[in-house]
Amino acid sequence: MLNAMLDKQSKLPVFDENTCAEDLEKMMDNAQLASNFLKAISHEGRLMILCHLASGEKSVTELEDLLSARQAAVSQQLSRLRLEGLVTPRRDGKTIYYSLTDDRPRQIIEVVYDLFCRKDD
Repeated sequence: MLNAMLDKQSKLPVFDENTCAEDLEKMMDNAQLASNFLKAISHEGRLMILCHLASGEKSVTELEDLLSARQAAVSQQLSRLRLEGLVTPRRDGKTIYYSLTDDRPRQIIEVVYDLFCRKDD
């Protein structure tokens, strides 16, 4: 009874033996996408980059300074985030700026912040 109540309150769908093969296949496809996304943000350097970009566009130099990291290390992490479609570059002369591609990273960062960084009053 308790599980049924929780399921009604949850945003998550309930899958059981009556779930059609098409829905299960779609769930597996989505699980792969989610897994790739989570792997991309699972490195502390990439997570910190996304935290900084959540407040707005930053140049590579700004990110280097904010992270106290070498350009090569920042570029390597940005490359992975680009590959996964989480950040978008913009060139202005010799300077390259990065921003979040969409709102997914910001949403995850907010949850991570709430779980690990926010102090209880």
